[in-house]
Parts: sequence; structure tokens; C-alpha cells
Amino acid sequence: MRFESPLFLLLLLLLPIWWWWLIKRSKNPFVQFSEVTTLASLAKLSWWSNPYILPGLRCLTLILLILTLARPQTGRSFTEVLTEGVDIVLAVDTSESMHALDLKLNNKNVTRLEVVKNVLEKFIANRLNDRVGMVVFGEEAFTQTPLTHDHELLISFLDQVFIGMAGKKTAIGSAIAVGTKRLKDLPAPSKILILLTDGENTAGKVMPLQAAEAAKELGIKIYTIGVGTRGKAPFAVQGLFGQQIQHIHVSIDEELLKKIADLTGGRYFRATDTESLEKIYQTIDQLEKTEAKVKEYHEYEEHFMLFLIPALFLFFLEFVLARTRLQRLP
Repeated sequence: MRFESPLFLLLLLLLPIWWWWLIKRSKNPFVQFSEVTTLASLAKLSWWSNPYILPGLRCLTLILLILTLARPQTGRSFTEVLTEGVDIVLAVDTSESMHALDLKLNNKNVTRLEVVKNVLEKFIANRLNDRVGMVVFGEEAFTQTPLTHDHELLISFLDQVFIGMAGKKTAIGSAIAVGTKRLKDLPAPSKILILLTDGENTAGKVMPLQAAEAAKELGIKIYTIGVGTRGKAPFAVQGLFGQQIQHIHVSIDEELLKKIADLTGGRYFRATDTESLEKIYQTIDQLEKTEAKVKEYHEYEEHFMLFLIPALFLFFLEFVLARTRLQRLP
């Protein structure tokens, strides 16, 4: 239960003062009688002569009237959230260079792809109202997961991604083309492609800037991320004496990634360690917030009659008693 006008309940604080004034006024009445027998007959009416009856009835009446004015109600209120979700495609590089061991996870050097998968899982978990899909690319590019609201399913397919599953080289243009194809016919107000790579465009028939031009025409914004240390990176290679670590020169075509991002209204980021990669996806998460519209509904039923009817009854009872059995003598 709730009260629509709860300020009226403050009047209840004045009732003790009013009650004290009524009782004080009712005490110590006196009447002169010429015969003792008259007093004897009045003694039988001692219950009716109680000075608290009429003030008590009046006080209860006022309490009920105050509760009536406060408008007691029962019911419920609920909120409907209407979201205009963002459609996001995650394009993940699975080329051979993702074997580099220059990033850490739990203070242990692991492959770039392993770190990327860990960061992406957190990013996906934060996009509750969005459809998210995934494209993997190497020499070729293909859809690993169509856009879906089922993020648990998406993460399960993310777990299955491995280095080399799309070939050893890097086809950035093909990745943009496949991601654009997934996004182009969807009605979402915002369409985002987040492309992560650690190398240069070395494969594919689609030129990256041509694919980016097509994405721009379709209203698709591309964020590009270059991941990996600058210069040489450690790789685990199989030698004559078992597995060994070799440092191999790696490079990222940052100029190309910047052009792709600028052309489509996105941004380019560079991640040289795990912490910076996490911050990049956090930044994108903030830049592409889902718009939410909230509607509130209230359904309440009035119950003031439950207090008004007893109040009227007590008022009438006091009126009758004050003029009959409990009438005050002048």
C-alpha cells in the first residue's frame, strides 16, 4: 500500500495536543443536586459517564479522515526499457603472426590470439542490448558467428577460434567486405565493425580501402586496432633441441588502418600490451553506447473509502451520543 498524498499524515502529529486539550476540558465537571437519591441513580451510569468516550470517538474519526485525505492506494508500477541496440561485427585476425608471445595474461606470456579472445569475451559481456557477430580472417575471411543477441553462444564460438583456421596470411580487405555484408541489410541505427589485426594486408582480392569505401556508403563505422609490440616479437619455434624462442621482426600497416578508420568515421588504436588492448575496447564500449528509452507505467486502486465510511459512522455515533446518553449538562 502507498499514499498518494502522504503530507496529510503530518496532521497526525497534532492529534496528541488536541487530545490533551479535549481531556482537560472534559475533566472536573460539577452539577448541584438537591437530593442524594438522584446521585445514587446516576451511579448506575458510571460507564456512560466516562469522560474519554466522546473525545476518543472524535479522535478516531479524525485519524480516519486524515488517512482518507492521504489517499491510500494499492497496485503496482513497472518500467519498460526500449533499447535501440548497436549492431557490432568483431573482425579477428587469426593469421600465423598471432602466434607471437609478446602479450601477457595472468603474468604469463601467451599468444596474441589468446589475449585477444580474453579481452573480447569481456567486451561482449558488456553489450547486453546489442547484436554482436564475429568474422575471422587470414588468407580468407568468413563469418564465425552471425549477429546475435545470444552472447553465450557467441562466446562459445569465440572459444573455438584458433590461429591458422583461415590461413597463414592476412586479408584485411576481405575481412571488411565480409563484415560489411553481414551489416548492410540490418535496420539498426548504428552499425559498427571492429577490425583487429597484427600485420599488413598480404592476401585477398578485395583492396582494403575499396572495402572501406563500400562500408562508408552503407553507414558502417569501422574501428581499427593494431595489436603487438613494435620491432621484434618473440615466437616459439621448433628447433633441433626442442621448442625455442626466437625474436622475429613484425610490422603493422598503421597508415592503412588509420585511413580505413578515418574514411568511415571511426578511430584507429594501437595496443602494445594487454592493458592497452583492454582500455581500447573499453573506450569503444563508451563511444558506442546503446540508446535506451524508459517508459514508466503505474496502476493503482484507490482505497480511501475503507477509511471514509468508518469515519462517517463514528462521526454520526458521536453526534448521537453527545445529544442522548452522553449529553453534557449545562
